[in-house]
Amino acid sequence: MNTTFQDDKPVTSSLLIMGYEVVIGFETHAQLSTQSKIFSRAPTAFGAEPNTQACAVDLALPGTLPVMNKGAVERAIEFGLAVGSHIAERSIFARKNYFYPDLPKGYQISQFEIPVVQGGAVEFYLGDEKKSVRLVRAHLEEDAGKSLHEDFIGQTGIDLNRAGTPLLEIVTEPDMRSTAEAVAYAKELHKIVTWIGICDGNMQEGSFRCDANVSVRKPGAPLGTRREIKNLNSFKFMQQAIDFEIRWQIEELEDGRAIQQATVLFNPDTGETRAMRTKEDAADYRYFPDPDLPPLVISSEWVERVRSEMTELPRVMAQRFVRDYGLSDYDATTLTQSREVAAYFEAATQACGQPKMVGNWIMGEVSRRLNLAEADISACPISPAQLAQLVSRIQDGTISNNAARQVLDALWSDPQATVDAVIEAKGLKQMNDTGALEKIVDTVLAANPKNVEQYRAGNAKALNALVGQIMKGSQGKANPQQVNALLLQKLS
Repeated sequence: MNTTFQDDKPVTSSLLIMGYEVVIGFETHAQLSTQSKIFSRAPTAFGAEPNTQACAVDLALPGTLPVMNKGAVERAIEFGLAVGSHIAERSIFARKNYFYPDLPKGYQISQFEIPVVQGGAVEFYLGDEKKSVRLVRAHLEEDAGKSLHEDFIGQTGIDLNRAGTPLLEIVTEPDMRSTAEAVAYAKELHKIVTWIGICDGNMQEGSFRCDANVSVRKPGAPLGTRREIKNLNSFKFMQQAIDFEIRWQIEELEDGRAIQQATVLFNPDTGETRAMRTKEDAADYRYFPDPDLPPLVISSEWVERVRSEMTELPRVMAQRFVRDYGLSDYDATTLTQSREVAAYFEAATQACGQPKMVGNWIMGEVSRRLNLAEADISACPISPAQLAQLVSRIQDGTISNNAARQVLDALWSDPQATVDAVIEAKGLKQMNDTGALEKIVDTVLAANPKNVEQYRAGNAKALNALVGQIMKGSQGKANPQQVNALLLQKLS
């Protein structure tokens, strides 16, 4: 659905490209996780044989009437509560009229003047800077079918299985000022809808489809003419498409040509956007209230019941992590990027009582290995209990951080192994025998009188050289804290 964006206040942190400010807004279609369609009882399962899941109601055959799916409404309420929106006590459905082969009715049932979810905001971090994108609305509507283009035989097939699938279209204000900010917003929105379970978020299957409205302007000037990039189905393509569109619009303006409002598609093979059609405005769709559907009335009791049944929201969980575990805002937000990561963190923390160390290992070494494998935490071969044991062995001085990385490597390859067994087999225990360590320290001090003199003369770096020699002499097994304490004692 199209929205007319109003101008906003200048943003001081705008990213300027060739003297132009980038302005981005989003329209996102989240397919709701109901088992049946929004106005019928036809199934919504993905991957069925073409045209086997579209019933007479979905096709608006004579004599049929749509009936609202209560589950779709409750999922819309959940989203509104998750982003701090107003839930309309009364909203109405309208017919959006246009002709396209995969729209069997010749119109789409949507919401126009009074949507079910109004306002709200999505907050996220871009690096260590907190950002907020305002929402205009989120409204319920039905999906269209799907056109299947078989270029090699020059034909197009129509699959109406998706027709009538419930969607929540989420529309933002034009608050984003860079591609990085736009992608971060989309990822955060994806996290929210999957976290609360209203959408499976599968971008490849079309469950989470993003349209980016992109324009450029000189700082302080009115909003430029926007072009809408349709159906971005991966965050990677989203970044590439917006970057190309920004460069293309700036080049057009610099060459003295005007930007024409249009709907464009992104071709991942060429990395370019291509105009598909002139962009319509609301008047072109001839909206009018759907005569077959009464107003949707949502009582405050219904809203409160949905609220009471919702899972803990990511921002609320992040606040709890800060309060209960002493994490920074940034760390807490990072560890609540998904319910699975948050659950992994809490399980490991409760097993060892070291939240900061557990968080650092998850955000550091564990994430690094998962990223290399292009996998998420559900594919992590190391259990929360194993990570907790690893952290405990660092905390009690059994192994150093460097040794812990070796243990992690071994566990990653053999998840059936135990932390203690790997430490023993690889001989990774730190040397905690003060007497044995003192002999090594004395030997190193006697062999490096120059470093000793330099340190006593005020050269702090000389201490590092001595520590390095001691670690070498202990074959890396000396406890660094003990080494430093013993060195400082003897050098004083």
